[in-house]
Amino acid sequence: MTTSGGPPTVETIAARAGVSIASVSRVLNGHGARPNTVRRVEQAAAELGYVPNGVARSLKGGRTRQLTFAMPDVGNPAYVSMVRQIQTVTKPLGYRLLLHSTDAVAEDELAVVRSLADRTSDGLILCPIRVTDAHLEVLARAARPVVVIGSLPDAAAVDSVRADSVTGTLLAVRHLMERGRRRIAFINGPSDTVPGRNRRIGYETALCEAGLVPDPALTVTTDFGIEAGALAAHRLLDAHPGIDAVFCANDQLALGAAHAAHDRDLRIPDDLAVVGMDDSELARAGHPALTSVDLGSAERGGIAARMLVARLDGGRHEVRCETVAPRLVVRESTTGARSRSAGAGVAVGVS
Repeated sequence: MTTSGGPPTVETIAARAGVSIASVSRVLNGHGARPNTVRRVEQAAAELGYVPNGVARSLKGGRTRQLTFAMPDVGNPAYVSMVRQIQTVTKPLGYRLLLHSTDAVAEDELAVVRSLADRTSDGLILCPIRVTDAHLEVLARAARPVVVIGSLPDAAAVDSVRADSVTGTLLAVRHLMERGRRRIAFINGPSDTVPGRNRRIGYETALCEAGLVPDPALTVTTDFGIEAGALAAHRLLDAHPGIDAVFCANDQLALGAAHAAHDRDLRIPDDLAVVGMDDSELARAGHPALTSVDLGSAERGGIAARMLVARLDGGRHEVRCETVAPRLVVRESTTGARSRSAGAGVAVGVS
């Protein structure tokens, strides 16, 4: 460590290494020097406790090489899949990924967008589950590029990638009816969110297609989560013991519903078929493994990352909006038979 009491400087490192200040500057900024000079400078810097100021350096060059991913729930497996794929795209390009959990609080989401003006991140991938006028206003004025994973109005001047959860829900409910189920309950997330609204539309549309009248008493809205799913399933089964299937708005809710069925000694799928959404690791790890709608979480993360990198690379293209098609992955919770591929399931696409 330096004996002067202050932080090490280029001058003190040069004195310790016995080289010029210019040589120290070249080495510390990665501009190259003779191997012996590099070794002496690095040794002196380590002995003096020198820590490079990466933020100051990046601000000087206009780039931080950091990106931010803001999601509602860092513990949700769907967002974990997105993180992995975002990093697959951005890490080889030298970007670090900062994770921020907003808890689906609008003010927190808006604050993350506004914080781009602080130049601590080169760009943002944002996953809002509610989109307000305030979101659109802040996004339009964002200081750095933003890509939204979610549904935005067509006129929004922001790149986005969305899931088609209306069609995904149609696939799930149609599958249950093809298996002979007619009393199909629905455990949805908060109804004031974009996912909650779209899943409700899909559920009611599928019932109407089959000539069934949607019964509001068979729908429960709750928070996303395993415990919430269990409580909602118990509530439904107490009030409507004739239910023979339940569609859940995500895999966490579906796993909770399966736990409730086991608590009541109901056999899955003989007594109660269960379908989830997201096709996360929870669906594959459940017992029985859950039939689930794959909304392409990883694919959406990858597309969003490539959109953001394209903006950062200076390509001024038109605003892009891509939609990832859903597919139904059929497993034991609706068929009762384990797939030959160790529960991997059989994928059913959109016809």
